[in-house]
Amino acid sequence: MKKILTASVISAVLLSMPAMTLPAGALNNEIEKGYVSVSYTAEKEVSPDTAEISIAIRTEDNKSLNEASAKNKEISDKIYAYLKSYITPADGDYIKTSNYSARPTYRYVNGKRIFSKYEVSNNITVHTKTLDKLPTLIDKSISLGATNVDSLNFSLSEKDSQCAELLTEATQKAKNRANVVASAIGSSVTGIKGIDASCSLNRYGVSYARNSLMKSMGAMADEAAAPAAEPTIEPGVIKVYSSVNASFYVK
Repeated sequence: MKKILTASVISAVLLSMPAMTLPAGALNNEIEKGYVSVSYTAEKEVSPDTAEISIAIRTEDNKSLNEASAKNKEISDKIYAYLKSYITPADGDYIKTSNYSARPTYRYVNGKRIFSKYEVSNNITVHTKTLDKLPTLIDKSISLGATNVDSLNFSLSEKDSQCAELLTEATQKAKNRANVVASAIGSSVTGIKGIDASCSLNRYGVSYARNSLMKSMGAMADEAAAPAAEPTIEPGVIKVYSSVNASFYVK
């Protein structure tokens, strides 16, 4: 009977103990007391190494859509032949046709639609890393019959490697900041709670290049003006941003 009574008392004591949840890290004798959140943005300016230019060819004829199309093809073939000698496919350069259109156009007189002419247009897009010859490319294309340049954009082909470098820097600096903050309150960083990272490009300088280009082309189109020199192309720089937002456990 005595043995049974002792066992009953022990059982009662165990049942009366409140339930406990072990905190994270308790098994390692580390009780986390909180966390600190920090952020850091690393940035650098790099020169663009790639350009994409869209050259427009627009032709028209008052009587025949076929004639307008034939004129467009003649000019396009000449420009294609020149551009193929300009690009370097081994470097990733290429040419493609886009935005092809062939249609009649109309004008309105006293609310009545009247046929005006046939128009054919297309754009030749050139993707190239040969940036130093862009002024020559534009000037030659115009002289061969191109109507205008619709767009000119610069980019960076090695974005991933640039981002990797800056993300590493931003992450290390974010951790350093966390250590400084934790030390200031008598704590220390014990681990990572969460992290968010991003990388982006700011292509400033492109608009300046486009404005310069349009001004030069305007001079070319003005028949009364003296022969225009090659347009001045300024690629500018591309700013690369890498941001890290991180939370670190402290104790």
